Amino acid sequence: MTGMMTRIWWAQIKAVIRLEMRKTFFAKRGLWIYLVAALPVLIFMAYAVATSHQQSRREGIARQSTRRLAYQDLLAVKTGMTSREVVAILGKPPLNFHWTEHKSPETEKGESVEVSHEDYQYSDGQNDLYVGLVDGKVESVNIQEGNNLGQDSIMFAGVFQFFFLRLAIFFGCLGIFMNLFRGEVLDRSLHFYFLAPIRREVLMAGKFLAGLLATCTIFVTSEVLQTVAFLWHFSPSTRDVYLYHNHGLEHAAIYLGVTVLACVGYGAFFLVAGMMFRNPILPAAVILIWEAINPFLPAVLKQFSVIYYLKSLCPVEIPSAPGTPPILALLVSNSDPVSAPVAVLGIVIVALIALYASSIQVRRMEINYTTE
Repeated sequence: MTGMMTRIWWAQIKAVIRLEMRKTFFAKRGLWIYLVAALPVLIFMAYAVATSHQQSRREGIARQSTRRLAYQDLLAVKTGMTSREVVAILGKPPLNFHWTEHKSPETEKGESVEVSHEDYQYSDGQNDLYVGLVDGKVESVNIQEGNNLGQDSIMFAGVFQFFFLRLAIFFGCLGIFMNLFRGEVLDRSLHFYFLAPIRREVLMAGKFLAGLLATCTIFVTSEVLQTVAFLWHFSPSTRDVYLYHNHGLEHAAIYLGVTVLACVGYGAFFLVAGMMFRNPILPAAVILIWEAINPFLPAVLKQFSVIYYLKSLCPVEIPSAPGTPPILALLVSNSDPVSAPVAVLGIVIVALIALYASSIQVRRMEINYTTE
């Protein structure tokens, strides 16, 4: 008997998923979610285009040089050198800007002084060297480094943690999971489900799985496209080194797993919030503030948060810049991380608690469209 009921419940869950998937993917009130998921992809595409343009410019300057330069050659230029010494080391500059400054006399009877300024620009094809000369002597040396895969991976981690997790997935799950029941009430169609011969807990499970499939499809696709856009402007050899020798593939897989877990955790929270509150703004604001102040909470309270576990799973730690205020440094760093198994188990437990609360709430739900 138990086995037969289980098969019936699974059949009903699959039927609910089929009904909900079409409504979830093509609901007009949820079209903005696709834009939110696409924003980080557009950010990395714009960055890749700008970086590729900069790289083409550097290569063009390197081709104009009279000799092939290496990064060590750029480091050889020091302040106090003469222009002849610079040319002897690096050759004739591909780009040379010259102007004369007329300095006012220090006394009324003194004559104005002409000061000659020159700016040399060199490139080894990857990095730029800017040399400022005054009266034929080097006064300033500035090396602008090109693409740095290590720094770019930290940038990717920053966008993932502070935009994709905290904003895109957060509000995407809000838009989808809160409308699983709330949307039915607004459309005055929830009674069709409640009149059907299906347990309300089974209905809730089917709706949750439909929302989870939808959010995972949207945001996992976004994460894959972000990775592709992030690696697009690097050379094939650099991409191979990053993916196969610097744990790039492992990091990409972890980011995908964290994305799925974020959908599970936030989805469960917003499912129960959508059942308990008529206005989604209040619970969304409370959850958003709770997630934001997580670093400042006591250790016990931190465990009732999704972002606490997600940050522990992220593969790249974001360093705090020197001079960063302690409060901001605490937001950036993860001062009290937990192990990966504990983090995954923590998100699952938090989600199960929220789903248990949803199962209790769905049994108590009463439909009154006139109050909406």
